[in-house]
Amino acid sequence: MKGDESLFGWEWELEWEWEWEWTALLFPSIAFIHHSHASFSFLFPFFHQKLIPASFICFFWIFHISSHEVHLAVPAEYVEGFIGRAFLMESENLMPPNFRAALAIEATQGQYSCSLQVFLGEVKVWSSGHFSRFFTAEKCVLELTADGDLRLKGPTGHVGWRTGTSRQGVERLRILRNGNLALVDAIEGIKWQSFNFPTDVMVLGQSLNVKTHLTSFPPHSIFFYSFEIQTQRIALYLNSPKCKYSYWEFKPPNNINLSYITLNPEGLDFFDDRANKIATIPSGTPHPLRFLALGNKTGNLGLYSYSPQNGIFEASFRALTTTCDLPLACKPYGICTFSNSCSCIGSKCREEMGGEFCEAKGEMMELVGVSSILRDGPKRVNVSKEECGEWCLDDCKCVAALHYSVMEECYLYRVVIGVKQIEKGMGLSYMVKVPKGTALGSHKSGLKRWVLAVVGVVDGVVILAVSGGLAYYFVKRRRKKNLTDTDVHS
Repeated sequence: MKGDESLFGWEWELEWEWEWEWTALLFPSIAFIHHSHASFSFLFPFFHQKLIPASFICFFWIFHISSHEVHLAVPAEYVEGFIGRAFLMESENLMPPNFRAALAIEATQGQYSCSLQVFLGEVKVWSSGHFSRFFTAEKCVLELTADGDLRLKGPTGHVGWRTGTSRQGVERLRILRNGNLALVDAIEGIKWQSFNFPTDVMVLGQSLNVKTHLTSFPPHSIFFYSFEIQTQRIALYLNSPKCKYSYWEFKPPNNINLSYITLNPEGLDFFDDRANKIATIPSGTPHPLRFLALGNKTGNLGLYSYSPQNGIFEASFRALTTTCDLPLACKPYGICTFSNSCSCIGSKCREEMGGEFCEAKGEMMELVGVSSILRDGPKRVNVSKEECGEWCLDDCKCVAALHYSVMEECYLYRVVIGVKQIEKGMGLSYMVKVPKGTALGSHKSGLKRWVLAVVGVVDGVVILAVSGGLAYYFVKRRRKKNLTDTDVHS
């Protein structure tokens, strides 16, 4: 299907693509289906290459298509890394690559999830399962009901996702030239559209209003990232079940209130409530921008253009340019050093280090030459470093505090993460709550509950030394990370 193409009730073509993490397989087949009540079944062979060279297993899958349904078979056994996609329709853009809509099966957490997805070339830009996965077995069914509701169903008819557009005059599903997946009526009026449900990508021509946001989810983590449009700024946030902190922001000049943002070929534009452009983040490339993405690995925000010479999408702008400015560059209770290595506070990085005590059971350990990239935590002004530490000790949910001596400001944290090494003499004191009796050492500074720790770098490793004696905490391991974030979801 080309142009602003439609599905269900119109002629369309079908392409099948099957992929694994370790190999990609493409067996295209085309079927033309008219809006009569005819139905078709297909038996497609494909091969799965094992990790052992020259070893293959042949699979056969049955796909069934009717005028109002598409059926995609689910493997009987779980295969880690399995991805099966049936591409249903394709837009025709002025510049390649095109947008494509697909019904997808993915191996996730020991089960198979079923979702409707939109791709720009090989990059996934929208998914119905972004926030809540629909797990199924035997088959995944995409159905447009007689009364206009688009649904994903399992073998028993259980509905795992729906658009909620019953009795609104919906006649067909279309993919528009800008990548917007839409349900339209007889006069092409949009009754539902994917643009109203943003995920982790914003495509060219798309707008996001104040109080909307993008989200991305790091694998195997309790944290998730969000890109939020607010009245005074756009910001990146690190979220967890117990707290939320920003780690990057951009503010339009002159304190002008922001109404919405739009991604244009030359950059990300900011508009006020009168549709006047008030600021721009330029693309930094001669190639037109195609999408903005919030990376699901590192939480970095990037603007991407397509390189015809290289045949790939490339980031022309990234909000964060250094590894240690990424919130999850290191594990909890880890410090990101000047050499972009991670080292732990204590014998090993563990979140439970300061989570089981408060008040009289804890004391504060100060780390010299260390700060946090996290912002927007609880704040007090006109307080000393000692008062800042006492405030954290009195709060059982507090695990760390940051004091800025120049402004006499104090910030509390419920997580020890986003910690990085900084140059000394900046007036910042980062303090971590530890079990009482841990931070033993000299009290020449007059601090009764603090022990000064010296943070230095020797061959990329952070060493914690306690003045006046042997440190309770020492570095046991070294590990380096390559945290380059492609921000591209395939």
